[in-house]
Amino acid sequence: MPPTTHLGLTGDVMLGRQVDARQRTRDVDAVWGDVLPRLRSLDGLCINLECCLSTRGRPWTRTYRPFHFRADPDRALGALSAAGVDYCSLANNHLMDYGPDALADTLDALDGAGIARAGAGRTLAEAREPASLAVDGLDVAFVSFTDNTPEYAATADSPGTAHVRFDLDDRESRRAVEASLSAARGADPDLLVASLHWGPNMVTEPPPAFRRFGRWLVDRGVDVVHGHSAHVFQGIEVYGGRPIVYDAGDFVDDYVVDPELRNDRSFLFDLRIDGDGTPVELRLAPVEIRDCAVHLAGGEAAEWCRERMRELSDAFGTTFDREGEELVLRIDD
Repeated sequence: MPPTTHLGLTGDVMLGRQVDARQRTRDVDAVWGDVLPRLRSLDGLCINLECCLSTRGRPWTRTYRPFHFRADPDRALGALSAAGVDYCSLANNHLMDYGPDALADTLDALDGAGIARAGAGRTLAEAREPASLAVDGLDVAFVSFTDNTPEYAATADSPGTAHVRFDLDDRESRRAVEASLSAARGADPDLLVASLHWGPNMVTEPPPAFRRFGRWLVDRGVDVVHGHSAHVFQGIEVYGGRPIVYDAGDFVDDYVVDPELRNDRSFLFDLRIDGDGTPVELRLAPVEIRDCAVHLAGGEAAEWCRERMRELSDAFGTTFDREGEELVLRIDD
């Protein structure tokens, strides 16, 4: 069997607020619980960073924002480095929670730690710029966009996020995404990932517009769609031999748990890629959040995750095998 590269994908990683407070009284790697060995075993790890990394700035007040997330950069970078995080998607609704200074600190912190990032920047051009990195000998490119919080959008000469509408009828947004994809393809990557923070919270199914947009991305050369934003995981579709993870849910946070939607439960998504850069398998390891940390799920929690994912993915004709606690999606079947 040819060598296989393992690229991990997670949902939202929010290291601020109570997670930040707990990190000040425990080892920095404790936030990953017993998932840490699995994270370290991956060849690459991609997350959505749902907070800024700074000690500066003031909470955003120009428009109503009920929550503001900021983490101590030293402790947060220690945690990210301990897990082997290689890429952070920054196109989301919390990177500007403490204003432009905190955003600039986040960019500098990640750059200083050698962690690739896309989706936010000091200007619109920087926010839309793709990221690239080598993962186990494969060249991987990332583009990142969000439709959340338009007031956080970067402009030609002001910092913010890469904001678009995920609607193919919106020509301006479509052109913006196409330009980023073209720039990413220009480096001739082996794998192209679109990491998207899209849609409202606590929604269990993607709207038709997102399904069309996800397929459009694949038609334009995207190999993996990595969705997040809803705080709960959604189903997975395989289109054109490429996985569309509509929402990866939450991975680390301090949020109140909905007893029915269970925003404290999700998966570590382990994408297996062959030597040509083709996704061949996606493994889903159930996880749950406790005490401001992520843990491998077992028993009833793992069963709930598996059954819920099967149910949500059935609408896309997606089926899974089971190996131990994990679900396995054979993309190349």
